[in-house]
Amino acid sequence: MGVNDGEPDHSHGYADLCEEGSELYTRALRAGSVARSEGEAAPCLIGLGLLHPDPDDPQWLRPTPPSAVLARLEHPIEREILERRKLTLALAGAFEPFLAISEEHPTVSRAITELDGVDHIDATIGRATEACEKELLTVQPGGQRSAELLNRAVDRVRPLIDRGVQIRSLYQHTARHSYGLLAYQERVGSDRMELRTLEELVDRLIIIDRKVAFIPAQRDLPVNSNRQAALEVRHPGLVAYLIGLFQHLWLHATPLEEDLHYDPAEPDGITGVQRSIAKLLIEGHVDEVIADRLGMNVRTCRGHIAKLATVLGSNGRAQLGYLIARSGMLDRS
Repeated sequence: MGVNDGEPDHSHGYADLCEEGSELYTRALRAGSVARSEGEAAPCLIGLGLLHPDPDDPQWLRPTPPSAVLARLEHPIEREILERRKLTLALAGAFEPFLAISEEHPTVSRAITELDGVDHIDATIGRATEACEKELLTVQPGGQRSAELLNRAVDRVRPLIDRGVQIRSLYQHTARHSYGLLAYQERVGSDRMELRTLEELVDRLIIIDRKVAFIPAQRDLPVNSNRQAALEVRHPGLVAYLIGLFQHLWLHATPLEEDLHYDPAEPDGITGVQRSIAKLLIEGHVDEVIADRLGMNVRTCRGHIAKLATVLGSNGRAQLGYLIARSGMLDRS
């Protein structure tokens, strides 16, 4: 039920269709059409594209065949599965020479160590960071940082700065809105620490003295889960690859002390963040994946999607991708 006057909540998706919508769609399929006045009881059906106006008589609504709806919904999912399969093959090809070396020289396998559990991971990274002598590179995806987290970061990096370690850290643009990220930079107060931001980042990455790197081993676990896993990488080839990845991101990032400059020539008022969301929508990603990729919560992400739908005049999520492509906004981003 909705929060206003006990009315049904129609802000749902296809998988959790409301009872009114399910009954009306069933009746429309059996009868071939329903009166437009009946559709007012389940406006979600029009928004989801399950009912559409009869082109010959606008007083009636005709049902979209369920086979057509299902095909439209399955297409982006199948495309994402295909992309992930391609990525799996690409990763297998990239690591094939390393695996061959590992088989010939079993001791090389010690260059990649799996770390299990939050405490074990933190302790291992902590020891490696304390021993850092020259350079610390970090990629920190996600949005806002709490004051407590940033205060702990100050205490952690000050000893490194005092002994001349160069620190470069990448955050997402959304972290600029956090409590004290600029204050964190100012409190450290050293030109040996540089912070930059990007709209979208890969997973967390820590590289110490270009000798050891730490990367996540699993993405599908809660942040507070004690079952988290990470990889400690000491293979020179892999560490060099990760350094190259960091350098590529760094070159395209914006220094924290500089303002972000999105293309201001959008007459419809669509922001750079919303164009990024539109691009990911076109690629078939769901809200949760888009929010994770851009370092924002799902509620904020859905707010931007609602703005896109309003600007483009979309009656529902089903046609939003088509309208984004037709608008040409991604050609200007």
